[in-house]
Amino acid sequence: MRNEEADGGRVPARVLLRGEPDGWHCVVVTGSGAERRWNLSGAGTGWQTREGGFGPEPPWWRRRLCETADALREAVAERLTDTTFRELGAEAAITWFALEEPVEWEGLVTLHEPDPARFPGRVPPFVITLDPGRGALLPDADLLFSTLAPDAWATLTALAERCGAPPPESSFLCGWAGHRSVRVGRGRLALSSERGEDGTERLAEIFGTRRPGWSGNPELRLRLDGIDLLDEPATDVVTLLSGLGHEIVRRGRTVRLPAIGLTLYEPERDPVPGSPAAHAAADGTERFAGVALRLPSALAAVRTLA
Repeated sequence: MRNEEADGGRVPARVLLRGEPDGWHCVVVTGSGAERRWNLSGAGTGWQTREGGFGPEPPWWRRRLCETADALREAVAERLTDTTFRELGAEAAITWFALEEPVEWEGLVTLHEPDPARFPGRVPPFVITLDPGRGALLPDADLLFSTLAPDAWATLTALAERCGAPPPESSFLCGWAGHRSVRVGRGRLALSSERGEDGTERLAEIFGTRRPGWSGNPELRLRLDGIDLLDEPATDVVTLLSGLGHEIVRRGRTVRLPAIGLTLYEPERDPVPGSPAAHAAADGTERFAGVALRLPSALAAVRTLA
């Protein structure tokens, strides 16, 4: 019989997130008062000069701290709910309150029934089919390289509503006229646009990323010729693409298929300290972390001339 008293002592009740000059950490406090500390990747709260000292903060530093805190709260919430599911069979949701914004936060934890997507076959994945030279096919829409930027952004907004995700985020990305992204489960779909010589801004790149392990609800999948590019082991993906006759070019952490404008990205090598390697799935095999599709150079030149 399940020991309810023991489980109650393990149930997370509060989470404290704090940034200090030497970095960030969080402390999970259980119902019994026991504490578990996690050191987190993230720049410290003090602006450090090249000489190693701490100088005056530049005007943009506070915004950077806010972005870091946002990302770490999301990462902590994911890690905590995964741990709670493994240990207690429940999801943990955190309601955050600022103690000293943006560097100190307290979160109250509530438990919920496990997400149905944690069980294979319960929730269908969200599949994006890449169509080199044309764009990508979504379940309810197409994202073609002929798509005007406002229509591409509208598609992302509709996708966010369908997935119950926050509205698309707009950010500056060097080399592109526009860049917006939306969360799909624990993955992210991002679109970049460029302005042609006629002044018209169109979709230019489709980028999807997803971490290994449970990938949220719904699960984001990107497929090419029936291959799940982020779901299959990376070595198998390369072997299958090579077997289909694609030229494979390796450069650093990327695997490029120049003829079709596809780039596969290997994961970063700096996982959160104390956590499993971020690039390894539960079975120990490595998956690609991201995939980008652009209009191949030859077709891009034709579009520019048109």
